[in-house]
Amino acid sequence: MTTVSHTTAGVFDSFADAIGNTPLVRLNRVIDDIRATVYVKLEYLNPGGSVKDRAARAMLLAAEEAGELRPGGTVVEASSGNTGLGLAALAAARGYRTIVVVPDKVSAEKKALLRAHGAEVVVTPGLRPVDHPEHLRSVALRLVEEIPGAWFAGQYDNPANPAAHRATTGPEIWAQTGGRITHFVAGIGTGGTITGTGEFLKEASGGAVRVIGADPETSVYGGGDGRVWYVEAVGHILHPETAEDVWPDSYHVDVVDGIQRIPDAEAIRVLHRVAREEGLLLGGSSGTAIAAALRTARELGPEDVVVVVAPDSGRAYLSKYYSDEWLGTLGFPLTGAAEGVTVGEALGLPQEVPAQGTAVSSGATVAEAKGLLGAGGALPVVLQRSTSGPTVVAEVLGSVTAAGLADVAEDDPVGDHLDAALPVVGTTAPLAWALEKLAGHAGPVVIAHEGRIIAVPDAARISELSVENTGVKEDSR
Repeated sequence: MTTVSHTTAGVFDSFADAIGNTPLVRLNRVIDDIRATVYVKLEYLNPGGSVKDRAARAMLLAAEEAGELRPGGTVVEASSGNTGLGLAALAAARGYRTIVVVPDKVSAEKKALLRAHGAEVVVTPGLRPVDHPEHLRSVALRLVEEIPGAWFAGQYDNPANPAAHRATTGPEIWAQTGGRITHFVAGIGTGGTITGTGEFLKEASGGAVRVIGADPETSVYGGGDGRVWYVEAVGHILHPETAEDVWPDSYHVDVVDGIQRIPDAEAIRVLHRVAREEGLLLGGSSGTAIAAALRTARELGPEDVVVVVAPDSGRAYLSKYYSDEWLGTLGFPLTGAAEGVTVGEALGLPQEVPAQGTAVSSGATVAEAKGLLGAGGALPVVLQRSTSGPTVVAEVLGSVTAAGLADVAEDDPVGDHLDAALPVVGTTAPLAWALEKLAGHAGPVVIAHEGRIIAVPDAARISELSVENTGVKEDSR
C-alpha cells in the first residue's frame, strides 16, 4: 500500500493531528477609519469547525492518559454546541460513544451536526438555575453516574481547556504576527480561549500585549445583570434563582485587561457587514468578538496590531443570525433592506424601551398582575426577576389575561397560572409579513426591538395601520 510521507505539509495521520494552525485574515473594508491593523483568526477552519476542537482534543487526550476514559467508553459533555461537536468528531475517530446535553435554544444546524457525527443529543430547557435537575450540567452528571465507563469532559472547570490554548493558539498568533501583536481580543464563555492564549501572549511579550474580553452587554463577566441574550456560546448568564454565582475555573480573571460589552444588535450588524464586505461568514460570538476588536482598534495607532478570535462559521447559524424571519421576529437588523414599511415605522417605534407595563414577572402575585393588566388585555410573563428594566423576549414563559386570573387567589404566584405565549413581531419586520404572521390572531401581540419587549398592542391596531401605511385590506390577508 502506498503511503504519504509524514513530513509532507498538510498531511496528517488523524483528525486530532489536523487541529490548529488556522490562518489570520486581515480586515480591510469594515474597519472604516481605523488606523490599527486588525486580524481575524479563523478558527472555523479547524477540522471540527470551531475553536473548541483545541480544548476537546486536549481534554480527551488528558482523560485517556489519566485512565479516566478507556476503550469503549462514553464521552459526555454539557455544551452550547461547539465543544460537543469537537468531542463528537474526535470520539468518532477514536471509537468512543458520545452524548451531548444542549440547551433548547441551540441552533437546529448544531444539533444536526452533532447527530451527523453519531452523537446522542439530549435537549434540556435553557432557563434553569445551576442546581436545577434540568440544568445542562445536572443532566450530564446524572448520565455519567448512570452509564458505565462514562467520562464527563467538563470544559468549564477542566484545566486542559486553557492549557490547550496556552500550548497552541497563543504560540501560533505570536509566530504569525512575528511578535508584533499588541492587543488580543476573544469572547469569554468557558474562559479557556482568552485565559490560555492571553497567558502565553503576555509571557511572550513581557507583559506588553493587552488582553481584551468580548462580552454580551448583559453578561455578568462585564458587569451586566445576567439577563438572557441571543448570541450563542459567549458570556455568563445569571439565573435569578441561582443561590451562588460560581464562575468557571477555566477563566482566569487576572489575565484580562479590559472588557468590551457588546449588545446583540451590534454583534449582528458586524456579522452582516463582515459577510458582505470581507467574504467571511461567521458565527454569532464572532460578531461579538469582532465588534469588541473594532471598538478597541478605534483607539489605537498605525503601529498597533489587534488579533481577534472568530470561534466558528456562520453556516451553523443560517436559521438565526442570517435568517430575516428570525431577525425580523425579534426586531434585529435584517440581512438587507426591508421591503416596504416596517412594523416599527408603522407604529412609530422604537421609542425608549419602557421600564414598566410590558411584562409581568413570574414571581409576581396574581394581585400584582391584575394591577398591571387593568380591566382587560394580556401580558407576557417573563422569568422571575424585576421588570423595572427592559424585558427580554427569550425569557418569556407564557402569558396571563385579566379574564384568566379573575377567579384565582390574589396571593398565588402568577407563574402558576400561565396561558400560551403571545405571538411576537419585531420592529424591523416588514408590515406585510407581520400581517401574514398574525392572520387569524385576535388579541394582544408582543412587539420586540433588538430582542426586548417594547409594546403589547392589539393585533387589530396593526391591521388598522396596514391600511394607512400600505393600503393592505383585511381581505387581502
